[in-house]
Amino acid sequence: MALPATMRAAVYRGRGRVEIEERPLPELGPRDVLLRVSHCGVCGTDLHLVVDGWGRSGAIAGHEYAGWVAAVGAEVAGWAQGDPAVGGPEPGCGVCEYCRVGRPALCTRASAMGALEQQGAFAEYVRVGDAQLLRPPRSLLLRVAALAEPLAVALHGITLAGARAGERALVTGAGPIGMLVLAALRARGVDDVTVSEPSVLRRELALRVGARSAVEPEALSVPRLPFEVPDDACDVAFECSGKPAAFEAALGRLRKAGRLVILGTGMERPRLDANRVLLNELVVTGGYTYDATGLADALALLASGALPTDLLIEPDDVPLEGMLAAMEALAAGRIGGKVMVAPGARAAR
Repeated sequence: MALPATMRAAVYRGRGRVEIEERPLPELGPRDVLLRVSHCGVCGTDLHLVVDGWGRSGAIAGHEYAGWVAAVGAEVAGWAQGDPAVGGPEPGCGVCEYCRVGRPALCTRASAMGALEQQGAFAEYVRVGDAQLLRPPRSLLLRVAALAEPLAVALHGITLAGARAGERALVTGAGPIGMLVLAALRARGVDDVTVSEPSVLRRELALRVGARSAVEPEALSVPRLPFEVPDDACDVAFECSGKPAAFEAALGRLRKAGRLVILGTGMERPRLDANRVLLNELVVTGGYTYDATGLADALALLASGALPTDLLIEPDDVPLEGMLAAMEALAAGRIGGKVMVAPGARAAR
């Protein structure tokens, strides 16, 4: 298959500004693979980069993607043109103290800003190191396989929380990550999950995905004194909104020895009630990226049919020209599921 000289890409040009530009196809190094992007999901980080203006002008975002191999570097083995593939993170170094104990998310040689520095997959083609590629199960549609990256984030949070069947869980924020945490908890046998979310649309979707209850954030009352524990306290909580009030509410809803995992990013710093943590021996931790086998585990779970992917993913793909409008709708809570951008599609005229 002959490759074009250029590709269309959604390029960030300032807060709330995305322009569709023609860019040269990325040049391949010896261990690189060129993917023709089938679908790329919009995540919360993308909203921060584009809608909130965190991005770097000229950058192409997008790191939740699947596609087909279009070309391979001279030293790439095991991949051929036309193979379906899912893009994952750069592997850890394998030798630092964190990689050796199976925590590559904390690799000392990896850049914390790596996903923000690369040219991503909101484009017709993306360059990927061959070590970053996974082969999806044959039964999995690529628009579903593109959900593997955010699902791996959700699974990592569940691993850190040690959530078990029979426990009670709270999820604050029912955006894409919060909804995936909910779905993965239900698939793991955690049946009693409460979701806190300001958007009526997302609360309704959370109930369809499997939440036992979905409430407005104001409904989560925080006990006045640090040693008080609510009668309906939860064992584990997942803060997926990046909002300080949600963090404080989640902390206040934990039972003794409860665990809180922070998965949502935000610029505002919450207030930590240290006395509540101390008196109730709570565990508070962050969840950054994936387990060592996170992407493979996510693909296996997606292929199992245990997740309601028809609810988790918006039914209609979005072309590059519609990406900014979809991002704005996501940020405003007018869209409940994961938005999949299809770079090869063209907007209706």
